[in-house]
Amino acid sequence: MSESEKPSIHERWARLRFSVIGQLLAAPPEKGALRAALRELAQRTWLHPVTGAPVRFGLSTIERWLYQARRTPRDPFGVLRRKVRKDLGFQQSVSAAVQLLLREQYASHASWSVQLHYLNLKAMAEMRPELGPVPCYSTVRRFFKAHGLRKIRRVSARRTEGTERAEKHVMQFEVRSYEVEYVNQLWHWDGHKTSIQVLTPRGEYETPILIGILDDRSRLVCHLQWYLGAERSQILAHALGQAFMKRGLPASGYHDNGKAMIATEIGEGLTRLGLVDANTMAYSAYMNGKIEVLWNSVEGQLLAMLENVRDLTLEALNEATQAWAEYHYNRFPHSETGQKPLDRYLAGRDVSRPCPDSATLRLAFTRTERRIQRMSDGTVVLAGRRFEVPNPYRHLRQLPIRYAHWDLTHVYLADERTGEVLCRLFPQDKLANARGARRPLEPVAGPPGASPVKPLQATAQLAPLLSKLLSQQAATGLPPPYLPMDDSPEKPET
Repeated sequence: MSESEKPSIHERWARLRFSVIGQLLAAPPEKGALRAALRELAQRTWLHPVTGAPVRFGLSTIERWLYQARRTPRDPFGVLRRKVRKDLGFQQSVSAAVQLLLREQYASHASWSVQLHYLNLKAMAEMRPELGPVPCYSTVRRFFKAHGLRKIRRVSARRTEGTERAEKHVMQFEVRSYEVEYVNQLWHWDGHKTSIQVLTPRGEYETPILIGILDDRSRLVCHLQWYLGAERSQILAHALGQAFMKRGLPASGYHDNGKAMIATEIGEGLTRLGLVDANTMAYSAYMNGKIEVLWNSVEGQLLAMLENVRDLTLEALNEATQAWAEYHYNRFPHSETGQKPLDRYLAGRDVSRPCPDSATLRLAFTRTERRIQRMSDGTVVLAGRRFEVPNPYRHLRQLPIRYAHWDLTHVYLADERTGEVLCRLFPQDKLANARGARRPLEPVAGPPGASPVKPLQATAQLAPLLSKLLSQQAATGLPPPYLPMDDSPEKPET
C-alpha cells in the first residue's frame, strides 16, 4: 500500500477498536455473560495500529469502547476514533510578541527554512530580553504549519511515488457448516454470470451479471438485481445500498476475494457504516456456500422460466427477478431450515440498525487518498484531472480526498482526524480562469473563533542572527580577518 492510500492514525485506531468489540456488537452475549466475554478479549494480544507491536487492552477499556459504540448505533465506527484535542490549532505556548516577530521575519524572508527562522528568533531574544523565553523548535514549526507560513522554494522538489505490494497466503482448515444466531447478523453477497443474454437499446445482445445479497440466519434474499457492463465495484455499491434501504444495516458481511468485493470504495464504505467486513480465504468458494445455493435456484427456476422468452431486455429481466425473489423464493419453505425465509426473518431477533439516507450511502462508498496540493495554483490531480482546492485550505500540503473512481462528479475534501467532509471539490475550468477575474484570498482556515491575521509588509532590516555575529566580531577589537584588494590604478613605471 502506498503512502497516499495508507489510513490516518485516527482511522487505524478506530479500525482496531472496532475489530476488538465488533463481534460483541454483531452477536451480543447472553445476559450475565458479558463480563466473561470482556475478560477473554482483555487476555488476547492485538497489533498496535501505529507501531505494529503486540499490545493488550484492559477490561475496563474494552468495556468503555463497547458502550460508546452501543450509545451511537448510527455511527459505531466514528465514535471509536481518537478524540481530537480541544486546543488543537491554538498556539498557547507562543506569546503574542514572538508571533509578531516570526511573522515579520517571514514577511521579509519567506525563502528561509523554519530552522533558520528559529535560529534568528533565538538571536533576537538575546538582544531583546522583553520577548521572554523562546519556544522550542517543534513549537515554532507547528506555528508555521498552522498559519500557512510555508517556505517559498526557488526550485521544485523532486517527488517519488511508492509502489503497492500485496501478499496472499492460503491456509487450510477443516470444513464445518455454520449459522449465525440473529437476523441481519451476517449477510452474504456475490456476483453471478450466466449464459442468458438481454437485448440492449443498441440492438446488441449482452450477458448481464447478477448481484445477490442473502441473510445468513433466515436465507432471505435481501436484494437481487442484474447489471450490464458497468464497473463491478460500482454496481456492488449500488446493490448494497438498495439492500440497506430495504432491510436496514446488518452487523457484518461475508464475501469472496473478487476484485469488486475487496475494492477500496467497498471496504471503506462498509467500515464507515459500521459493518464487520469479512471475506473467504483465497480459492475457497465453499466458505460462501449459502449464496452459491441461491444461484442454483436462480438457474433452475427463474432462468428456466425465461428460456423461451425472445428479445428479453434488462428491464424485463429485473422485473421478473424481483417478483420471483419476493413472492416465491422468500415465501417458499427452505430445504435446510424447513421454514419460509420471510417467516424466519420476521420471527428472529433483529440486530440491524437504521439505514441512512441515499446521499450518506453514496458518500460512504468512497475511497480516501492523500494528494499533494500544487501550491502555485491550489490544485490536486485525481485520475488524470485537476481539481481546484478552495483558498482557505491553500496552506495544506497533503489533502485527504474522498471519491469513487467511477464517479468524479462528487469529489470531497475530508478532515484527516475526524473523517468529516469539509467541502466539495470541482474540476479546474481553465476557460473561466482565462477571463482574468480573481477573488481575494480568504483567511487560512484555522481554529474556530480565531480572527484572521493580516499579512505584514517586508521590512528592510538586518537579520537578528547576522547582527549578533557582527556584534561578537566587533567586541573582539580585531579587524575583520581578510585583506581588501587595492583597486586603484597602478602608476606607470618610468
